[in-house]
Order: sequence, then structure tokens, then C-alpha cells
Amino acid sequence: MTQLDDPIAAIATALGRGGIGVVRVSGSRLAPFALALLGNLPAPRHAVRAAFLDAHGAAIDDGIALYFPAPRSYTGEDVLELHGHGGPVVMQMLLKRCLELGARLAEPGEFTRRAFLNDKLDLAQAEAVADLIEAATDSAARCALRSLRGEFSAAVEDLVRQLIELRMLVEATLDFPEDELDPLDRADAKGRHARLVDAIETALAKSRQGSLLRNGLQVVLAGQPNVGKSSLLNRLAGEELAIVTAIPGTTRDSVRQAIHIDGVPLNVVDTAGLRDTQDEVERMGIARTWSEIGRADVVLLLVDACAGVTRQDLELLERVPQGVKRVFVHNKIDLAGDEPRLQREQASTSLHLSAKTGAGMDLLRAELLAAAGWQQGAEDLFMARERHLVALRQAAQHASRAGEHFGRQELFAEELRLAQDQLNSITGEFAADDLLGEIFSRFCIGK
Repeated sequence: MTQLDDPIAAIATALGRGGIGVVRVSGSRLAPFALALLGNLPAPRHAVRAAFLDAHGAAIDDGIALYFPAPRSYTGEDVLELHGHGGPVVMQMLLKRCLELGARLAEPGEFTRRAFLNDKLDLAQAEAVADLIEAATDSAARCALRSLRGEFSAAVEDLVRQLIELRMLVEATLDFPEDELDPLDRADAKGRHARLVDAIETALAKSRQGSLLRNGLQVVLAGQPNVGKSSLLNRLAGEELAIVTAIPGTTRDSVRQAIHIDGVPLNVVDTAGLRDTQDEVERMGIARTWSEIGRADVVLLLVDACAGVTRQDLELLERVPQGVKRVFVHNKIDLAGDEPRLQREQASTSLHLSAKTGAGMDLLRAELLAAAGWQQGAEDLFMARERHLVALRQAAQHASRAGEHFGRQELFAEELRLAQDQLNSITGEFAADDLLGEIFSRFCIGK
């Protein structure tokens, strides 16, 4: 991705027809560009009605122009926004005119990358831009907005400040070992270190919650044929998504549905019934079922409440990977004459419900949230990505290991330095070009 300040342009609104469409241009010294396109330079940060002119002075469209001179713009460069009628042909004509005037087509995320390179956003805030656009729930949108406004970055910077203060004390001890009063003892280094470790763990816990809002929980419905997997999917989704019949093997391929429980996104997958079969198509569906189980966060293993857990069910359970949360769901309690209930044992969790009547579904929803580690009422979460979680986990590990070296101050200082490097990677204070390319390439064009 080019990092120069040459003018770039892109359609910033979604594809298709709309009442309004926006073409955005960013670069250095856009005043001549605006004069050629609009006939004059709009007053900074004022919406001005203007005709957008082609190379012969004829109007391409009649709309609104906004000019943001550097450095008070989104990218930190001169920015020109052209708000016209949102037809695809009009937008393409306007974009073509911008390219004729010397702009090049912006790459995905290039506007936001320039904002990062010009210190308008740090890396965590830049990533929050994409997260806000892609938010699937109200909770995720609010969480992403908090990160975009710098709350996550401020929390990371506070952790870095605490690390720096503690490192300064260590360095003072190393530089002046002959002092009668040990600076580490004088400044309560052990207390500071304990508070630092707690603060990193708190930030990590909030980030895990925010990551759940971003990525959702992967839930797979598995079990033998005719135990009610498709009925349960339909009940969770609130609509008839999967075909339900009494014929074994009706579901031969995975059926996916995104649902929300208290603002938490869940990706629920209904799978083919697990059994021995000679049907080639059904066998392919069963193979896909095991593939889905391998990628799951939670596997709901459905059994018929009238029959209970059979030997075949236990054999299926044994094949589920150990790191996956497993819950036995005893379905069809309406036929078994049973009541909805949740039973927790040391080795397993069992939930009794009826997908047909809805009895026990509240217990299932609560159990799914619990499996995700979701805590109700959390309003200060951070919209974290996997790389943020990795950095926080490693920072926590280095900070904890530092506590093992209070008697060996060089090692203590080194662990603190490594923890700080991990935290700095979150906001992009130290970021490799290949990491930046990977992050911004996933943005939409025009942002």
C-alpha cells in the first residue's frame, strides 16, 4: 500500500442506488483540484452547494461539497467530500473525473491508514473504525464507539505509564546500588507490581468480553438423527429455517443462523445427524458436521429425553475435542413428561427442554451466555481483536514473571520491558509494515 500523500479518491458510500452518494478525496494541496472540479474553493468545513464539472465544464451532478484543509481532517491531509445523487452511474462518472484530475483509486482502508500515519488515530482506534462499521448488535456498536473514542487506548496507555514508573525505579536501583535505602523498597515496588498485574488482568477480561461482541460464539447443534436439532435451531432463531420431519437424515448439510441473546451474537449451526449410513450425500454431511464441531466454542449434544443418554451418545461425546464446551440437551421433555431443568455435574452439564413448546429455552439461553463467559451489565468493554488479546495475555505473562525476579533486578527489568513492548503493539507505537498492511487491507474501500 502506497504511503505517500498523493491524492486518492474512492466512493465512500455502499454499492447500489441510494438517495445520496459520497466520493471522498484526500491528499496534499487539493485547492487546485477543487478549483478544477467545482470552479471555486469552498470555505473550510462549510457545506456548499456546487456543480461537479467534467473536463469541458459541463455539470456531472449538482450536489454538496465539503472541504477540510489539513491538518483538521479525518486523514490529516486536505480532504474533499462530494455529496451527490446516489446512482451508480453518477458516482462512477464523478469518481472518473477525480481520477482524471490526478487522483488514484484508494486501496481498502487507505484513508484510515493515512489517519493513523498522520497521528489522527492510533492503531486500536483505526481498527475500531472497521469494527463500528461491521457491528452486528447495538452492544457491539457501542463498544466499538468507545474504542474509537480512545477509551481502550487510554486504558493501555495507563498500563504503560505504570510499567514505565516501575521500570524507572528498577533502573535507579541498578544505577545506584550503593544507596542506603533501596528505591524499590522505598516506592513499594511489590505493591506497585501487584496492582499492575491486576490492572492488566482487568483489561484482558474486558477485552475478552468485547471480542465476544465482535466475533460471536460458535454454537454447533449435534447428535443422532431425529433428536430435534432442526427444531431447536428454529426455536432459537424464532422462525422456520430448517426443514423438520420424522424421516432420519432430513438434514444433510449444515444450516447456519446468526442470532442475538442479550446483545451477544451467536452463530448457530444445525448439522446432519451423526450415524452410520451408506448414503453418500448423507456421509458427506456427517463429515462436515465433525468439521464444524472442531471449530465450535460450544457443542450442544442433543439426545431424546424419552431415551436418555445412550451408548452412541457417549461415543459421540468422546469424539468432541477436549477444549470445546459440551452440554447435553435432553430434548422432547413434553413427550417424556419431564420438567425443564439444568443439572451441573463435575464432568458434564445437562439441560432438559422442549424445542417444540419452548419450555426450558430461557435456561438454554442463559447457559450459552455463561459458556461464553458473558457478564451482564458490562458497560466499559473494549472492542478487542485477537491480536489485542494475544498482546494482553503476553503482557500479563511477562508482568507475572517479573514478580519472580525481585531479587534479580536485571531480569525483573527485562520482563517489564517485554510487557511494555506487548502493550505498545496494541496502539501501534511500534508496528511492522506487514502488520499494518494486513489490518488495513480488510477495510472497505473508501474508509
